Formats: sequence, C-alpha cells, structure tokens
Amino acid sequence: MLSEIVPPGAGLWSVAAIAVLVVAAAVVDLRCGKVPNWLTYPAILLGLVGHAVAGYAAGEGFINGGEHMGLAGALGGFAVGFFPLLLCWLAGGIGGGDAKLMGAVGALGGWRLAIGAMLFGFVIAGLMAVVVMVRRRIIRRTVRRVWHTVVLLILPGVKPADPTGPESPTVPVAVALCLGTFIAMVLGV
Repeated sequence: MLSEIVPPGAGLWSVAAIAVLVVAAAVVDLRCGKVPNWLTYPAILLGLVGHAVAGYAAGEGFINGGEHMGLAGALGGFAVGFFPLLLCWLAGGIGGGDAKLMGAVGALGGWRLAIGAMLFGFVIAGLMAVVVMVRRRIIRRTVRRVWHTVVLLILPGVKPADPTGPESPTVPVAVALCLGTFIAMVLGV
C-alpha cells in the first residue's frame, strides 16, 4: 500500500517531506491567511538537492535519473507546479505562497504529482468557494460580478477592473492543495 503512494522516481523521504510540507502549509494558511517563504523555499531546495543526490547515489548521475528523478526531474516538477499558479497569482486569484507551495510539491514529487495535486486542489477550492458563497448568501452578486468581468475581457480594448472586493469570498487555497496532494498520492496520479 505504501509503495503505491510514492510517486514514480521519488523516494519515501520525498513522500514524508511532501506530507509534512502540505499539512504545515494548510495549518499556517488557516491561521495566518498565507503560505510563508520559510516553509516553501527550504522544501524546494530539499526537492532539488535531494533528488540530485539520490540520482547520483544510485549511480544514475546528478542530472538525469533512471529510476530516480534526478535534478532534471525535480526541476521539471517544480516548473509544472509553480508556473501555472504563478499565472493565477499574477491574475490576482491566489497568493504567491500557494504558487511556491505547488512548486515545492513538484520538486519533491515530480511533474505527475504536481498536475494531479493541482487538478484535485482546484476542484476542492471551487467547492470550498461555493460553500462560502452559500453561507454568506452572495452567490448572485458574485456570479454577476464574475460575468461582468468576463464580458469586459472579451471586448477589445477594454480593461476590466479587479472583480474582487472586500466582500468577495476567499478560501484557504493551501488547504485545498493539501487535500488535492493527498488524493493524487493515494490515487497514484
């Protein structure tokens, strides 16, 4: 059972690091509303250095791993996890710490895990947002605001204002990404 949740090319050490990372990020996000750099940067470094050393120790070299991800696999996982969420951050949809968190998950677990964790995490975040909107009774207002923004985006030469406001619903994205990561690992994505 345990061997089924270890992503291809990753070791048990990286699964343990991912579990500690995403749980800690979820707890800090719930308490403080953000994912801090002191949590994500060391995890990214651990993924890059750890996989380079694991590949070298297995006689496969630092860069390319056979059975191990190696540095190239860890860098690829980082890129796949980080850059899509960087775009979301630049658009104002999430925090920068969430992007770095997914970069760290990718560096530790590889690109397949990063994609699975993001997909499951986005679904969970969407469900969380719907629950928040229902509880605050702002579904109609939120849908109207989002629709207005989408229409303005389609019109040429018109730059819409930020659709979010003080009453806009927010969800702890790191919690959704934590759950999405565990689901992806259990399902072997």
